[in-house]
Amino acid sequence: MPRYDFRCRSCGATFELRRTMAQANDPAVCPQGHEDTVKLLSAVAVTGGASAGAAQQAPSGGGGGCCGGGCCG
Repeated sequence: MPRYDFRCRSCGATFELRRTMAQANDPAVCPQGHEDTVKLLSAVAVTGGASAGAAQQAPSGGGGGCCGGGCCG
């Protein structure tokens, strides 16, 4: 189940709730009982299979289709 971060505008507390995606935007109450909260944007860390020194690059060359693939005229 996804976790969502919230911050209370009344007391400044930051807290986390586990809830379904369907409930992601439902109002949340802070642990102190305040109802004036806002959902925070979460940073998502994505790790890849490349080594630490290697940069991943998009393949070069024609994109195909009507914009460079040579199929239209």
